[in-house]
Amino acid sequence: MARDAGLEELLREELGQRPGLSEKAMFGGWAFLLNGHLLCGAREDGMLIRLGKGNDAWALEQADVKPMLSGSREMQGWVRAGPEAYGNDMLRKRLLLAALNFVEGLPPK
Repeated sequence: MARDAGLEELLREELGQRPGLSEKAMFGGWAFLLNGHLLCGAREDGMLIRLGKGNDAWALEQADVKPMLSGSREMQGWVRAGPEAYGNDMLRKRLLLAALNFVEGLPPK
């Protein structure tokens, strides 16, 4: 899996200089962590977003948003947003805000 530098930059701009935010290579792409917890990621096959178990139903109703798969296993609480979804400024911001709300509620690592 190859990285998507354009999506990485888009996520950097959206997330800003938030305290506790870090980045690293992960899952064949680029991951963004908040206080040590995975928040979101960028890969050539889309934007990964962590919404938390039971918090992803609304996102899966959006165009070009699918469950995140690890092999053939669906990852509960994670979604993959394709270009149509992450290219929509309002939807991208809504997904990121939902991810931030979930991850900010986790205890720091």
